[in-house]
Amino acid sequence: MLNATYKVSYRDEIKLYQTTFVKFCILIFFVFLVLFPHMFDRYVIYLANLCGIAIIGALGLNILVGNTGLISLGHAGFLAIGAYTSALCITRLNMPFLVSIPVGGLVAALAGLIVAIPSLRLKGLYIAVTTFAFGFIVEHVIVRWETVTGGSDGVALPPANVMGIELDTDLRFFYLLMVLVALMTAFARNLFRTRIGRALVAIRDHDVSAQVMGIELARYKIMAFSISSFYAGVAGALFASYMQFITFEHFTLHLSIEYLAMIIVRGLGSILGSIYGAIFMTLLPEGIRLATDVVRDTYPLFTTRFAALTTVVNGLIIVLFLVFEPDGLYGRWKTIKAYWHNWPFTY
Repeated sequence: MLNATYKVSYRDEIKLYQTTFVKFCILIFFVFLVLFPHMFDRYVIYLANLCGIAIIGALGLNILVGNTGLISLGHAGFLAIGAYTSALCITRLNMPFLVSIPVGGLVAALAGLIVAIPSLRLKGLYIAVTTFAFGFIVEHVIVRWETVTGGSDGVALPPANVMGIELDTDLRFFYLLMVLVALMTAFARNLFRTRIGRALVAIRDHDVSAQVMGIELARYKIMAFSISSFYAGVAGALFASYMQFITFEHFTLHLSIEYLAMIIVRGLGSILGSIYGAIFMTLLPEGIRLATDVVRDTYPLFTTRFAALTTVVNGLIIVLFLVFEPDGLYGRWKTIKAYWHNWPFTY
């Protein structure tokens, strides 16, 4: 008799829900999300909202880095473009909040297209340097273009409004955010079940072989940059409306490194890994803060240098995972799951 996980066709292999048990787990998870705000206090909901925004941004970066193999150190720049575009649409053009989100994503995607074109002939470290420079260019423009961006003073936004309902509390924003996270995650998951997604993975595995097979490298690399930038722009737009205030200090190089750590820690090329990584790296500063509070009297320097300490820990985590666990914790989880699935046999 065939068991529930035996695949007899490619269609079965790429199914979103492989078994009934997976469907049941997803249903339970959505029920938990509905009940979540009523089980925890306001601060926990605030952290959950930050995790949701980070998940969208991490999914976008993982499409570019994890699934296409193009290194980016300028992800914060795309988030900034989405955030400022959405903020200006709301404050100066009186554009509805829900309309400003995709507009921010589209403008960020256009910026990704511009960055992608000169990067088509570059590989590896050279692309990283190009995107690294792009991040600094965006930061410089934000600071200097004061008439539009407000310069160092930033931009203040009113509470998000959806159909006359102000999302002026963490609870109200939570439900809208979770719907958007679910939609963006579903799109990313389905993307790699399509021809475009398979072409991106082929480019990551071996771009020369992919080109021999008829895949247009320039076309698909531009797609990867644009899709990744769109995700970042949406995340930036959501961040701006949620915080109701943005400045260039929110989108520094540290943020780009943090997003890179999200997808490395939990495994490159994995949708679920991106989600885990976004949650882990978003909650990590909170864990560091609690640890510094414990040793505040003994080591006061840790408290005064909290930002620098967080940056050092992020960099250390990236190095340690690249050296000792290159597949991330999601890869380790798959290994453990395979072990118990095959136990007591080793093959």
